[in-house]
Amino acid sequence: MTKKAIQFGAGNIGRGFIGALLVEAGYELVFADVNEAMINELNEKHGYAIHILDLDKREIPVTGVSGVLSNSPEMSKHIAEAEIITTAVGPNVLKFIAVNIAAGLEERAKSGAGFLNIIACENMVGASSHLKEQVYTHLSDEAKAYADEHVGFPNCSVDRIVPPFKGDNLLDVGVESFFEWIVEEPAFKGGVPAIEGMKLTDTLVAYVQRKLYTLNTGHAITAYLGYLKGLPTVDKAIEDESVRAVVRGAMEESGAALVKEHGFDAGEHAKYIDKIEKRFRNPYLNDDVSRVGREPLRKLGPNDRLSGPARMALSLDLPIDNLLTGIAAALHYNNPEDKQSVELQASIEEKGLEGAIADATGFTEDSGENAKIADAYESLKN
Repeated sequence: MTKKAIQFGAGNIGRGFIGALLVEAGYELVFADVNEAMINELNEKHGYAIHILDLDKREIPVTGVSGVLSNSPEMSKHIAEAEIITTAVGPNVLKFIAVNIAAGLEERAKSGAGFLNIIACENMVGASSHLKEQVYTHLSDEAKAYADEHVGFPNCSVDRIVPPFKGDNLLDVGVESFFEWIVEEPAFKGGVPAIEGMKLTDTLVAYVQRKLYTLNTGHAITAYLGYLKGLPTVDKAIEDESVRAVVRGAMEESGAALVKEHGFDAGEHAKYIDKIEKRFRNPYLNDDVSRVGREPLRKLGPNDRLSGPARMALSLDLPIDNLLTGIAAALHYNNPEDKQSVELQASIEEKGLEGAIADATGFTEDSGENAKIADAYESLKN
């Protein structure tokens, strides 16, 4: 009997990363999305190609997939039949799909369906746990009791650069060759599905922070400094020595904190930083700095990729000068096409620089960190 999986989010990460691993593992995969054109294309072609954008260029075919509008009545039926559900919709969208997932769980509870695992593959610490909280607000007491016993919400860490891709087929997607999907093993219900490429751990928080505070930190700072200097793509930005010095310095500062906090091997973590910098240099990705830098307010948040590692390093009495420069660069991100960028610039105008820093990062106006960020902001004007 065919096993079914649902991937919420038919965007680049959904098609080019998680969805492809599920198909390779033998699942009948249904993409759920609100993009009607994308869903129609999936139901017409039932497949697409993944283009590996690296020195070793190649194509990987993905076949036998279909799509469903995530707000359609059919959604509950698909959820009732699924063995695994994954998401790649963005953290802010989880609360919206939670309604649909809850409706499907109500059906499963009534029919006495078996185990289901739901993994939110988002750039967010504890994304699956957050999704669970959202889903449970819409469940009856009976469905909550069913879910407690039969539905797992394992948290995970996902890592793959998937830039916008223009191909002949709307569904085709371009990705880097590297990927990493680490999932917390103890949270699965009813056993762990056999999915090649999914790594299991019982210490997930360390790996989530390793990725968020290294890859995402370096990526964002590269983008913001590159944008400020008029450099269009990540690979062009990291080749600039002044940009590279800050990015490398920030990743080493966050790395020192991660090693001290979680006990990572210092030598292995240094190699991890080297690998990430090499990934940034990949010219085949052609990754636009405005894409990587989008939603600066979210990325400046107290526990996110810029303020988060600075806060961790500060608590361990470690240097944070380059991380604070990265925060200052984000405050300069002035992109009229980005809603959060517009909000950020309005906040600086209305509350003053120090007030805007406090609101965005949590570093209060009377703190030394706020003052250092403000000084770095002024320095970056030049």
